[in-house]
Amino acid sequence: MKKIRVLIIDDSALVRRLLTEILNSDPEIEIVGTAMDAHIARQKIKDLNPDVLTLDVEMPKMDGISFLRQLMRLRPMPVIMISSLTEEGAETTLEALAAGAVDFISKPKIDIANTLADYAEDIVSKIKSAARVKVVARDGPPAMKRATPNRADSDERNSVDEKYSATVILQRSAQIRTLKTTEKIVAIGASTGGTEAIKEILTQFRPDNPAILITQHIPPVFSSAFARRMNQFAAMTVTEAVDGQQVLPGHVYIAPGDKHLLLVRDGARYRCQLNDGPPVNRHKPSVDVLFRSVAQSAGKNAIGVILTGMGADGARGLYEMHEAGAITIAQDEKSSVVWGMPGEAIKLGAAQKVLALDQIHAGIISALNVLQN
Repeated sequence: MKKIRVLIIDDSALVRRLLTEILNSDPEIEIVGTAMDAHIARQKIKDLNPDVLTLDVEMPKMDGISFLRQLMRLRPMPVIMISSLTEEGAETTLEALAAGAVDFISKPKIDIANTLADYAEDIVSKIKSAARVKVVARDGPPAMKRATPNRADSDERNSVDEKYSATVILQRSAQIRTLKTTEKIVAIGASTGGTEAIKEILTQFRPDNPAILITQHIPPVFSSAFARRMNQFAAMTVTEAVDGQQVLPGHVYIAPGDKHLLLVRDGARYRCQLNDGPPVNRHKPSVDVLFRSVAQSAGKNAIGVILTGMGADGARGLYEMHEAGAITIAQDEKSSVVWGMPGEAIKLGAAQKVLALDQIHAGIISALNVLQN
């Protein structure tokens, strides 16, 4: 079996060593080299022809973003950014994702050795997914063709023990009865490739659109930076969700990176509820948790959308929304960076519509028109 050839670019000798140990521990991955700066990396890319790069955001001589942009123009390939868990690191990482990076691995400022080791399995999974993404050069941010989901990855996430399913946060209701109302809710879930997919969708909405709730798999510092970034681009008001706040039309609420986001009914109103419970499907926030809460609180007054992402989080929740009478949409395989989450939802029969990314905004508007009638 051909191994995934990885080149590690990082100015920290400790990070280079830790990533080498973590990735070499998997029989499907081979570290073909390391580089401490962009200039060394250029030559090693030519000599070693790696399948995937890990690239430090902060490097001497040339920063990671500048190097990434040059790379994507001259020799496009899958890149995973290594960034610090800081506000500045979050902003730069989101910029890198917009410039064509497939995904990112966050590292803390302290205790790097133990933290990276704790996320070894996740790091390995990200490298394997990145290796299946075909990056294509073009003017502006590069286009990324979808990655076929690894069957072992999907099976592992589908066999999550019940205590780690959405039930640990919110019990499933045996029967959901919701009256049709004029107030509609759009719920969106995404993971790998989702930050740019969400941006493409949000920038097309008018400021008076019904409220949108979003769960994107992202660390806490990054989620606030992501909300600020989306607020700059979107006509709607985009904020990181706050516990207890009223859900209003014209507003987008993004789950904090360390809390589950739920929609709850409060009389005639909807409110955001944040939950600090355990991870669901290994994720906190979890898309399954958001979708289940929307199924129970909004029912047939809602639209559920599942976008690009690794694993299966959100597939069961979207099915529950479908059962509750909501209109459900999944991103298609061709336009997904990683067709894990939407693919699993489609296999469950959870998606009524399967649409390319550039068709999803129109699909949501069409669904809203159906719900209004």
